[in-house]
Amino acid sequence: MTTEELEQARLNPEFLGFLEKKEKEALESKNIKELYEVLDSLLILDLDDNRINKVYETILAVAFDGIGAKLDAHKKLSLDGDDFLYIRAFYEHAIEKWSGNNFQGAKELLFVLSQIVDDELLNEAINVKLIACSEGKDLDNFYETTVFHQQTARDEKYGYFILDFKFDTKNYLDSKTASLEAIYEELKHLLAV
Repeated sequence: MTTEELEQARLNPEFLGFLEKKEKEALESKNIKELYEVLDSLLILDLDDNRINKVYETILAVAFDGIGAKLDAHKKLSLDGDDFLYIRAFYEHAIEKWSGNNFQGAKELLFVLSQIVDDELLNEAINVKLIACSEGKDLDNFYETTVFHQQTARDEKYGYFILDFKFDTKNYLDSKTASLEAIYEELKHLLAV
């Protein structure tokens, strides 16, 4: 959308009424797909922070419940359907904690993701971030020194995640096996049922 189109949408009472109705329905139904559609619209239009926060908090609650149910059933999450949105929410929450230098909180969320996501490419990238958090590397520094900024073309579902680094991921993880094992040992209690 152009700046002019965004401004028109922000001032269009019919569209704003539709968005408000959709937001109310999404909050009531706790449908994570609809919640993300509303959140994305609120963010793009740069609308009220309180509304954005309420939708985001509901997304997190739904994602935590969904992931909890998967853990209770001893199932892994795929990058399809609601599972994908649970992963996205958990991942975004981890990055949010990391950006606030809450390394322990980010590390715990990334660890849980590394254990419940059934996708090798994403798991490897999560483990790279898990090591960085464990080493206390702040997000800005990590992004500048570690992330390869021209992302490889992949399936759209990977677009929400940082997957490309300035090194070969498998070799890097092989060289950090002892660190990763220590992190897993430290955090394994998070998955105890």
